Amino acid sequence: MKNIIFRFLLIFLLFNTLYADKMLYFMPYEQKNALNSLIKSIQSSHKNIDISIYSFTHREIAKALKNAAKRGVNIRIIYDYESNINNPYSTIGYLSKYNHIQTCLLQGQKKQNKHKQYFGIMHQKLAIIDNHTLILGSANWSKNAFENNYEVLLLSDDTTLIAKAKNYYNKMFKRCTPY
Repeated sequence: MKNIIFRFLLIFLLFNTLYADKMLYFMPYEQKNALNSLIKSIQSSHKNIDISIYSFTHREIAKALKNAAKRGVNIRIIYDYESNINNPYSTIGYLSKYNHIQTCLLQGQKKQNKHKQYFGIMHQKLAIIDNHTLILGSANWSKNAFENNYEVLLLSDDTTLIAKAKNYYNKMFKRCTPY
């Protein structure tokens, strides 16, 4: 009986990994498709969206998140501290005022050299939508990143990757400072 269960789990994991839906975009060549795919993923959300993003200034993406929150989707956004605390272009102030949106700031690990101590940065570009879609890439959520930079954006429904990302995200969220 244990052997049958083990085989079933092994087949399930292999099937899930092999047949997970993935989409990879290369910008600036696929900028419109990448942006549309990200926004459609946000628009199709039902329960929750978790985001960790170094720099987030793209108004269209921010509006999609605002509209999702108005539909009752719970949204948590971790911003990098240094890049957003005094940045007038950051979406943190705009999004923080809406119900269903929690924002916070996170610094990287504390380091010290001979002369001073400093913090690393929270440099991720990650989103988890309804625990069903994982979005990763090199692109900050800025107009420049989607239109001019050489960036990548990956969307996946691989449950193993989503679970790992969710676990890591929750650890970071516990450490961040509410905005």
